[in-house]
Amino acid sequence: MTLPDAPWRQWPGMEALLAALDAAEGKVRYVGGAVRDTLLKIDVQDVDCATVFPPEETARRIEQAGLKAVPTGIKHGTITAILPEKRTIEVTTLRRDVATDGRHAEVEYSEDWREDAARRDFTINALSADPLTGEIFDYFGGKPDLEAHRVRFIGDPAERIAEDHLRILRFFRFHARFGSGAPDAEGLAAAAKHANSLMALSRERIADELLKTLALPDPSETVALMIDQGIFAPVLPEIASADALARLIRREEKFQERLNTTSARPEPVEGRVHHALRQAQDERKGGVIAADPIRRFAALLPPEPDTARAIATRLKLSRAQRTRLATATARIPGDTAEPRALAYRHSMDGAIDRLLLCPTNDTVTGNALADLVSSPPPTMLPIKGGELIEMGMEAGPAVAAKLHEIEEAWIAEDFPDEARVREIAAELLA
Repeated sequence: MTLPDAPWRQWPGMEALLAALDAAEGKVRYVGGAVRDTLLKIDVQDVDCATVFPPEETARRIEQAGLKAVPTGIKHGTITAILPEKRTIEVTTLRRDVATDGRHAEVEYSEDWREDAARRDFTINALSADPLTGEIFDYFGGKPDLEAHRVRFIGDPAERIAEDHLRILRFFRFHARFGSGAPDAEGLAAAAKHANSLMALSRERIADELLKTLALPDPSETVALMIDQGIFAPVLPEIASADALARLIRREEKFQERLNTTSARPEPVEGRVHHALRQAQDERKGGVIAADPIRRFAALLPPEPDTARAIATRLKLSRAQRTRLATATARIPGDTAEPRALAYRHSMDGAIDRLLLCPTNDTVTGNALADLVSSPPPTMLPIKGGELIEMGMEAGPAVAAKLHEIEEAWIAEDFPDEARVREIAAELLA
């Protein structure tokens, strides 16, 4: 088996990079995900190479080829080559592990390709390929595992987990993405046995890995397995069931089908409606509408905004993510009745989250979402405090209170036009 041709192999600047790193002499190879995904006919955007040259020499050669070299991971032997069109290739010197503590590894540079492959986590990630001939090097049975849709540790799973505890979560993420059927029994047993070692990891690393898993098309069965095996218990004991996640994913799929049908109609749709539909479809392509990890995380948590905020803080999520997670977990009955009001108060993202997560029947949810996407609310009240003063109101704190009163009446009437807002203001001022 050889590496099939793929668009990424023809990127501008790739030939110059390979020549600079003596590809003709076997001094550089494609490694890892680019090889794996190309064999699986998956689109590749991130490309990694390995080389026998030390990082300083790698950088010198890259720059001599007229490309930019950035020492993004110089401590670990990684230089990023910047190709034309702002494409990047990470080039890492072959390494061997000297010492590991479950979180970090001390490495030494090597010239042994098999030794470098042996320090990777799973067999399907240890494949490498000659960039000129396409010859694939498989030291640990990665190709048969790819064909069998099996995620398997290289060597003894317990030893690999002891080297880096994050591999527990990666095992499940890769199974959710590439696996089929039951996970590798030996790997699953080791992950469950050593789940407590996750407590030694930074919460940022845990959050990053969890959100990557939740962003996959349908990780619900894998997440349910993780709960059953006690994987979350040491670090996220609040996660007790994947039932709401499975329901959410079914709703996402149904809504996306409906959205595609609606936005594919031949009649023209103008203005804000067209923009909302187009934006929703564009976001779906990027995995936002049907695979948003924050929304899916909310599905795993109890419907308690304060608990969600505490968890988000513990995981050191961004302020925007903390707010969104808290909003999503509110799950207030009746949200489906006023989707536009919900979106005005909590943003379109917040409203879509609440509607998809609200424990009502799927038909009601689908109708509310369709109405919201086809007719989003205005973004702001079409009257300001200065206009109230011009209408005879005295300047002062009371103006803000009156604006709020007008806004609530405007929302209750489903966002009428500016003329009606002025009538509401006049009525309330009188």
